[in-house]
Amino acid sequence: MPIVAQSTETTDWVSRFADEVIEESERRAPGAKTSGAAAPVVVVASGLSPSGPIHLGNLREVMTPHLVADEIRRRGYQVRHLISWDDYDRYRKVPAGVPGVDETWAEHIGKPLTSVPAPKGSPYANWAEHFKAAMVESLAELGVEFDGISQTEQYTSGVYREQILHAMKHRGDIDAILAQYRTKKAPAKKQQQKPVDEAELEAAEGSGAAAEDDGSSGSAGYFPYKPYCGNCEKDLTTVTSYDDDSTELTYSCTSCGFSETVRLNEFNRGKLVWKVDWPMRWAYEGVIFEPSGVDHSSPGSSFQVGGQIVGIFGGEQPIGPMYAFVGISGMAKMSSSKGGVPTPADALKIMEPQLLRWLYARRRPNQSFKVAFDQEIQRLYDEWDRLEAKVADGSALPADVAAHSRAVRTASGELPRTPRPLPYRTLASVADITAGHEDQALRILSDLDPANPLASLDEARPRYDKAEAWINTHVPADQRTIVRDEPDTELLKSLDEQGRESLRLLLAGLAGNWSLDGLTHLVYGVPKVQAGFSADATPKELPAEIKTAQRSFFALLYQLLVSRDTGPRLPTLLLAVGQDRVRHLLGA
Repeated sequence: MPIVAQSTETTDWVSRFADEVIEESERRAPGAKTSGAAAPVVVVASGLSPSGPIHLGNLREVMTPHLVADEIRRRGYQVRHLISWDDYDRYRKVPAGVPGVDETWAEHIGKPLTSVPAPKGSPYANWAEHFKAAMVESLAELGVEFDGISQTEQYTSGVYREQILHAMKHRGDIDAILAQYRTKKAPAKKQQQKPVDEAELEAAEGSGAAAEDDGSSGSAGYFPYKPYCGNCEKDLTTVTSYDDDSTELTYSCTSCGFSETVRLNEFNRGKLVWKVDWPMRWAYEGVIFEPSGVDHSSPGSSFQVGGQIVGIFGGEQPIGPMYAFVGISGMAKMSSSKGGVPTPADALKIMEPQLLRWLYARRRPNQSFKVAFDQEIQRLYDEWDRLEAKVADGSALPADVAAHSRAVRTASGELPRTPRPLPYRTLASVADITAGHEDQALRILSDLDPANPLASLDEARPRYDKAEAWINTHVPADQRTIVRDEPDTELLKSLDEQGRESLRLLLAGLAGNWSLDGLTHLVYGVPKVQAGFSADATPKELPAEIKTAQRSFFALLYQLLVSRDTGPRLPTLLLAVGQDRVRHLLGA
């Protein structure tokens, strides 16, 4: 048994859950510690449905247990993080906006996801594998270790046969639990802050028209099992009879009219309905920790009901924190039933894995947050870089240190990182201005710190590549920076003496201040000098009018360089344009 009882990082939510999970694991195996037996493997779980693009909201279903599992591993315990791929769920609808998919896919509604063709042009065998592959690749980049379980394989190979027979034998007990919620008067409808996640609805097994997602109930009684049709493969079936002794089950299909009688003790083409399937897996796998979204955690939902049904299978409900929604800057709550929602792969094209891990690690599961695909990503990177500096000099708060540690490393080691992490907004500006010319980008970035220039653009990668991808895919064309080819002679002629003097001061100082810090000092200093102050004067020493003068000066430079009132930070822009071209455009 590991000796480490508790992490030194005691101030963050991850450590607190790790404490609870370890305590619960030891409670479930009370003799291990005193008998000297090997400590039980701690099992945490996630569930993902590859019914369409697996989005950044779904990622929280994985990152929450991953972070807790990783903390437990750091303490020396054995942990198994299961990701249950719900690829035996029914195909409910054709998602909008998925490339290579058209209205003909509607003919597959009702089939298992693994029986639906992959989008046209996909190298994968079926629909589920197509959407699973992108998520697996993203999780590898994020450093997430897991054991993947295909529910298609589990069900069709007969792994759950005993559990299915047990559920059918105890269908009356299951029905009684579910009836507690069916008979409750529905609360008055009120405006919801957020819509019910369709994952809860789509996880529901049944004919698709049933009001309940807890199984079929009719003249033949309640059955927590749904066969897939032996003719059309769809789940639009109704169990019409079942014999406990022989396990003979008869069903009919409302889609194609097919019916047959099978022996359930040797039949592998069907599955338990969702509200029974989930607690069955908790018991079968010995799950101790599994979070769920707010839609699964509301009264009468699958997590609450599962807490009662799991006892029928001889198991216990896991510790199950509710996690809040993850949004995107400027977008509504994500739903995998709709196309076009950003996925982890989309996020990892524009941000390093450390930043994305940090977004999930720094917020408690019940706190919502947004992932930025707009200008906000630059502010997030600034915040991240400030945290890195505070961690390095020892001034960061303990909770921030913990979140940073979880972002940059796992129990297996450090994640790959950019050797020279230059400011993201600077890299984005350089990528914008140079438009893919790497030799120009290297020249500009080397000028940022002439005393320690970049030897290769690879030193700024992968952060540079992420910033370039953001510029190319998320910045509108009318916001891109295009440097003028020739001076704006009309504007130069119209300048008063103060305007011309400001340009002379700037041009006179270019050569001696040709670095990021030097040019920053220069462009802010010109209006100060013109007003009779030292270029080194601090804001406290200056009148408020100086800020107005600085803004006017900056706007003039932007107009002369890029024909706009705003643009990339001026020091970066000047470096990008180059001394000779700056002098030409400013009328030297």
